[in-house]
Amino acid sequence: MADLRPCPACDASDAAKLAKYSRKEWHVARCVSCNLTYLRNPVAYEALEEEFAWEKTYETKTQAGGSTALSPSLKKMRTKTGLTHRGHGSRMGQWFNNGHVLDIGCGAKTNVPEPMTPYGIELSRKLHSIADRKMRARGGYCVHGAGAEAIWDFEPEMFDGVVMQSYLEHEVDLMRVLNGAWRVLKPAAPMYVRVPNFGSINRHVIGRKWCGFRYPDHVTYFTVPTLRDVARRAGFTLEVVNRATVAIDDNIKALLRKAEVPA
Repeated sequence: MADLRPCPACDASDAAKLAKYSRKEWHVARCVSCNLTYLRNPVAYEALEEEFAWEKTYETKTQAGGSTALSPSLKKMRTKTGLTHRGHGSRMGQWFNNGHVLDIGCGAKTNVPEPMTPYGIELSRKLHSIADRKMRARGGYCVHGAGAEAIWDFEPEMFDGVVMQSYLEHEVDLMRVLNGAWRVLKPAAPMYVRVPNFGSINRHVIGRKWCGFRYPDHVTYFTVPTLRDVARRAGFTLEVVNRATVAIDDNIKALLRKAEVPA
């Protein structure tokens, strides 16, 4: 088991264990200083690359019947608001000026639609090789490695946009990857982030069976305030894209824009 780490956002060591959401050896806690919820004993990158690779843990959870249950009242609210799990690919061209876009944790595909030029970072060797082939066919390429490390291989202000879709909750070195993203983005260029919404009504209703929990590859659990806080620490402003429905959405979808030099 890894040692208990400090808060990935503010580096404070004082954290309150959330026993309700911890599992066996996995220690979930809330930072006393900045209120961020995170896994205190994540595994090493090497384990996430092989033993706990995303494609393996996702399949395991699916076969085990990972809970997506909703209360009847919440089902009605989602139906009434028209909430679905559709992405925002159709809006990315406008956000990113149809330019060069870096997709971190891209998996075997790219979340970046044409005519934009996709670049990627992927930790899984198997998924990286597939994504690299697809991206090279469109003029880009995919780098193999951990996001917080590989992002520094790109040139400063190289990209018109960055995508972190279902990625940031997996990243142990939270502030390093956000600082790296600030560096590679052009001035005023945005970053699209989608993460599980720890503040959702569904999490409160379902508790430890909430679909956003995955052990040990989800290492940080965000609410809108804590995501805004980590964005500010890295020199970004934050705009919630799904603001009207975020309370009943299992995900937070947000645009981060460069505001000032990160600390």
